[in-house]
Amino acid sequence: MNFNWLPRFRNWKADLFIHTQTRLTFLYSITIMIFLTLFVAIVYFLVDTVISFDQERRLQSITDQEMKVLGQALIDHTLSQEELENLNTIRESGNQFFYYIVDPQGQVLFGDAFIPRLQPKLLHQIEGWIPSSHEIRYGTVKIPPPRRGPDLGSPSGRVIELMITGRAIYQGNQLVGMFYTGKDVSFINQLLEQLLTILVILGILFLGVALWLSYFMSKRAMIPIRKSFDRQREFVADASHELRTPLSILNSSLDVVEMEDGDQLSDYSRKVLRNMKDEVKRMTHLVSDLLTLARSDSGVPELKLDSFDLVPSAIQLVGSAQTLANSKEIKLNLQTPESLIVNGDHDRLKQLIYILLDNAIKYTPSGGEVDLTLTKEQIEKQSALHITVKDTGLGIPEEDQERIFDRFYRVDKNRSRQMGGTGLGLAIAKWIVNAHHGTIEVSSIPGEGSTFSVNIPVYDVEEV
Repeated sequence: MNFNWLPRFRNWKADLFIHTQTRLTFLYSITIMIFLTLFVAIVYFLVDTVISFDQERRLQSITDQEMKVLGQALIDHTLSQEELENLNTIRESGNQFFYYIVDPQGQVLFGDAFIPRLQPKLLHQIEGWIPSSHEIRYGTVKIPPPRRGPDLGSPSGRVIELMITGRAIYQGNQLVGMFYTGKDVSFINQLLEQLLTILVILGILFLGVALWLSYFMSKRAMIPIRKSFDRQREFVADASHELRTPLSILNSSLDVVEMEDGDQLSDYSRKVLRNMKDEVKRMTHLVSDLLTLARSDSGVPELKLDSFDLVPSAIQLVGSAQTLANSKEIKLNLQTPESLIVNGDHDRLKQLIYILLDNAIKYTPSGGEVDLTLTKEQIEKQSALHITVKDTGLGIPEEDQERIFDRFYRVDKNRSRQMGGTGLGLAIAKWIVNAHHGTIEVSSIPGEGSTFSVNIPVYDVEEV
């Protein structure tokens, strides 16, 4: 754990609205990115399919026209000058790269190519191939260095991508040869590659716009939620604050009744009076916890930072909790160095330790044991206060361990109410830890006990 970036990360994670807005932005961006990717893929696929189909149709049409001319030549057993000119005209109109008539033995009877010196490679592409009806084959040839001849000026080293088809030539029922034609589709393929590059670049640009739109949309979506939450938080804080006074008056009134008329009350009345006082104390504690959490929701931790020795406070807390531990015959142990100087809010850290101790004692059966350990450790070159509270209690099921820090969540609601729990103690403990940029974790085995571990970075006072 790197505590150098931990404060900023903790502040971001603790702010529910920023965290939710970030998640909404991420979800919106992922959704738009998926649609952009599908759009680019579909557009490219459609353009590639349409162009490829058109090129194949053109090649097939040229081949059929040339076959008609060659068919007439085969009837006359000669290729006239007019038929040769017709072949050249068809070839030029269709941008044909080559055409060959090959006998069954593979010898070229007639033909031509845009680059004559490529004939061996072109023949290698069609060697032994007897195409079925309107079959298309794709191949590539590389232009070799020029020697001599009319194609001396043609570029060398370039790879030509070809679309090839062919027709069988029959006299009667006898195969006398094959007619092969090929079209250079290198330029078309380059255009398709450039189109794909442009679409990808546009997709990336639109993704940037999508991120901005996603952030804007998520921010607008959080406005009514934030207002509603603020009103709810203000209500809880105001209600908690207003309830403290009548609860204090009610508690004092019950004390007065008990002191003045306690001897005159019946056993049943005294029992009712004790129950009322217990309920008032529980309500007072609940209101105090609600007020603490309402203040914590404001986003600005109300901490009084100071440098102090935590050991005397820990000894005092263990002494205060000893009464409850003795009532259940629980052995309470404290392990700490002679001095432990930390930086933070003294009262909040004491409250944190008391919550963990009180929680451990409440959920540990009679005859059990609770250990409190305070140490200072080095975590990735950063000094940290390490607090461990270990008990031999009931334990927490694995499916509940992630939720025990939620407000009002209790694993066993009936048992928690009997023990006076409100379900807010661990939520307050987590808030105190987060306010100090620390971490709190729990490990537990049902039936064997639980261990709460807290790590709080020890900063200088002005750094916290």
